Order: sequence, then C-alpha cells, then structure tokens
Amino acid sequence: MNQRSLGRSALLVSPLCFGGNVFGWTADERTSFSLLDAWVDAGFNFIDTADVYSRWVPGHAGGESEAIIGKWLAASGRRDQVVLATKVGMDMGDGRIGLKPARIREAVEASLRRLQTDRIDLYQAHKDDAETPLEQTLEAFARLVEQGKVRVIGASNYGAARLREALDVSARLGLPRYESLQPLYNLYDRAEFEAQLAPLCRSEGLAVINFYALAAGFLTGKYRTEADAAKSARGTATVGKYLNERGLRIVAALDEVAQRLHCQPGQVAIAWLLARPGVTSPIASASSLEQLAQLAAAARLQLDPDDLAVLDAASSGG
Repeated sequence: MNQRSLGRSALLVSPLCFGGNVFGWTADERTSFSLLDAWVDAGFNFIDTADVYSRWVPGHAGGESEAIIGKWLAASGRRDQVVLATKVGMDMGDGRIGLKPARIREAVEASLRRLQTDRIDLYQAHKDDAETPLEQTLEAFARLVEQGKVRVIGASNYGAARLREALDVSARLGLPRYESLQPLYNLYDRAEFEAQLAPLCRSEGLAVINFYALAAGFLTGKYRTEADAAKSARGTATVGKYLNERGLRIVAALDEVAQRLHCQPGQVAIAWLLARPGVTSPIASASSLEQLAQLAAAARLQLDPDDLAVLDAASSGG
C-alpha cells in the first residue's frame, strides 16, 4: 500500500487512519481487537485516539480507547507495525484540561501507561488553549520529543490564525513544529477548512488527517430520516445537523456515483477525500469487520472527473 509522509517528518502513514473513538464505546474489547488486527492485516498502519475517548459515555472516565489499544498492542506484539496517534487537551475532569506544561507532562504519562508503550508516534493538541502561551505548550512538547516519549507533534481543531502563529513560534524558538492538522472536513463540512486552513497546510507542508470523514456515518447513506438517526446512539447524538436539503442532496449524489461504480456511498465519500489536494489520511471509524472491509476497499477506489464534478456540485455552499 502506498504510504504518505506525515508533514515533513519521517513518519509514513497509510492513506486512511482508523479512528479509535469507537473502542470501548460502540465496539467492545473483543470486537476492537478483531478490528485492529484486520486493519493491520489489510495493509494499514495508522491509528488515532485521544485520552478523552470515551468520556461522553455514561460511566466512562476517559482513557477507555487508549486502554483497549494498549491491551491489543501487548497481546498482539504489533507495536512496530503501527503509527500510533493520540491527543491531549480536552476536559478530563477534576481540572485536567488544556495545554499547560504540567498538564501535558501528566497526560502523556497516563497515555503511555494506558497504551502500554514507551513512545507515542504522533502527539496532538486536541484543541487550542487560548489561555496558555503557545511558547509554553510547544516547549513542553519539545521536552517530550527530546525524552523520546513522542516522535512528532500535531494540532487538532486549530483555526488558521493560531496554527500560523504556532508555526511561527516553533521557527523562531527552534522548537519542533506541528507536522499535522486534524480538522473537521468531509463532503458536507467543507467551507471552514477549504477557505483558510487548506492553503496554509499546503504552503507549510503539513499533513491533513481530517476527522469525521464520513460525517459520523451520515455519508454512508444509513441516516436519511430522523427515524433512521434515532436507531443508534451515535446517530441520535451527531447526525441531526446533516438531515437537511443540502445533506440529502449530497447523499443522492453519493448514491448516483456509487451505483455507477458498483460500490457503497460511504466508499465514494472516502474516495472523494483521497482525491482532494493536500489531504493525507482521512480518519474513519468502523465498529464491525464488514464496515472495516468497506473502508479498506474505499482506499483503492478511483473517481473520474465526472464523478468528482457530481459530488462537488451537490456539496457546494458548505
């Protein structure tokens, strides 16, 4: 499988990244193990999670996804076959939030313990912390790189102005820079990323590992009405904003292209992302082996200019 450079770093990643938010939530431990094995067996190497996954589930405290990945790594012995990404900065409760140096130092040790590994390949600021100077955050990340606990750093949910500022700080102080950005980007959510972030990432050589590649499953076509969304916990929580005229127009375009190519709408949505300039490795999740097989097939799907034009026309204005 063709691998792609993660920014200007030495890390090489597969053209799709497995989103670990499902581990311990919609995929139990046994299912998660089978999904992770199948992912690597299919030739992919990139896995993304976060310390906060899945704190939103009643009874969860955060760290559940990392802990399952860690158990799988220990049982499978496949640590050297994967590029492992996690994140810090979201609210973990009891004041554990943000990107102050002390918080980063505490969080990385907890993530390393849960992941049962001695290093994190890509450690990301989960969201901007406007209350902490970028110099302090980047210096804290630099210490982790020096110590060998982190190989590369990245940013998630940063606006263009703050990302630009962070890159400037790294250059001015001689610190490791963010080599990747994890933004919201998919066939529905286009405008914010394409207007300012995409040009910045291209000009600075940053990898783009966008989340919600399938818009929480909406772009698979399984949610077409409010009743469809009500059938799953994830659908109820996240899909409502997509159930409108524009969203349904996009799904219809996905249906049209998928029918022509004899594949699934979600595979077309992934293939569209892979054809976008500057996109390195979209993040998508699966909670069954059948869904994972569809993701793997999407990485091999080629869209022609007519297919892309149909999808672009349907998704314009967003």
